[in-house]
Amino acid sequence: MMEPLMSVRSAPAAAGVLIAFGVLAAALATGLRQSFGLFLAPMTAEHGWTASGFAFAIALSVLLNGMFQPICGQIADRIGGRAVVMGGAVLYAIGILGMALADGMALFTFFAGVVMGLAVSAAGMPVIIASLTRLLPETQRGRAVGLGTAGSSFGQFLVVPLAGFGIAGLGWQWTLLVMAGVALLMIPLAGPLNDRPAPKTADTEETARQALARAFRTPSFWFLFFGFFVCGLHVSFLTVHLPGFVHSCGLPVAVGAGAIGLIGLFNIAGSLAAGELAQRWRRRELLVLIYAARGVLMAVFMALPKTTESVLLFSALMGILWLSTVPPTVALVARNFGTRWLATLFGLVFLGHQIGGFTGAWLGGLIFDRTGSYDLMWTIGILAAAFAALIHLPVKDPAPAAMPARA
Repeated sequence: MMEPLMSVRSAPAAAGVLIAFGVLAAALATGLRQSFGLFLAPMTAEHGWTASGFAFAIALSVLLNGMFQPICGQIADRIGGRAVVMGGAVLYAIGILGMALADGMALFTFFAGVVMGLAVSAAGMPVIIASLTRLLPETQRGRAVGLGTAGSSFGQFLVVPLAGFGIAGLGWQWTLLVMAGVALLMIPLAGPLNDRPAPKTADTEETARQALARAFRTPSFWFLFFGFFVCGLHVSFLTVHLPGFVHSCGLPVAVGAGAIGLIGLFNIAGSLAAGELAQRWRRRELLVLIYAARGVLMAVFMALPKTTESVLLFSALMGILWLSTVPPTVALVARNFGTRWLATLFGLVFLGHQIGGFTGAWLGGLIFDRTGSYDLMWTIGILAAAFAALIHLPVKDPAPAAMPARA
């Protein structure tokens, strides 16, 4: 079994330090990754690459992140999250450094796609959130997941605009070199994530294979999987292509960078609210509401004139809905399947998110290259939001007492 640290359960100060370090690690991991869309325009212009080629490399990292995530989750479930996050931080630095020095699309795709895909799997939010969930009592888990998600958004709000200023002042290559050094700060921040499992104490304890078999037989697992696919499609499309969409509408590049930063800022409030609501409200209904609201917001935005004001207003409202899906999704996985293999099972649900992310990032670039417009991709995003809202309706949302006693 995975035994939470007693000092964390009994000492608010220890819990506060744990959450703070986890939040900061998630902030750096997400902020660095979400800034890559800003490099599309300057790097393709200098190297003569296509937008779809650059987008494919970023999309590949999203897809491989999803494929590697259950593996990294399995390792974290067995040895604890600290070592996994530290290893991921090193890979982050290597991947960003390789992106800066790559002089051909093949090499860039290797570092931005393959290396970064593995790095984000190891040092990303799922492993950090799973560690926090195991180390904290249930009464603090929803809040901690909300804080961890909000921390990711704060990193997006802080790092993305700084990366934009860096590109403008230092150039894209020097900015990537600085970011590679900053990634190493995740190593000390991972120190408190010491959720190393205690020795097995009962022959009846569920194994990883049994937990996976039980999840695969459960329809709710697949509803969450495909719902998270839509979340990934939205997030990656907007992260990679919103700056380019804004530029194609004749607005300054700074508006695109500000839009991504504003999404991160307002998602701090959205994630915190979702974390609190996940402890007080039905998580299933919360997800239905979030996805439906995304669809309505995108439809209204497409009908409005594209001005600086409309772009920033859309970004602020989308920010509230951005990663607010994470706390209720994590809570539903934990309540349906327990916390012993949470990093593994949530990692598999997260695979759906990243397959959607690959689809959103790559398809957005492909559609733009073929049509010269993002209009079709916006329509796909609206229809996908309606699908996600509907598919969460039959998800089982058991009360805590009904949760399998696996942790």
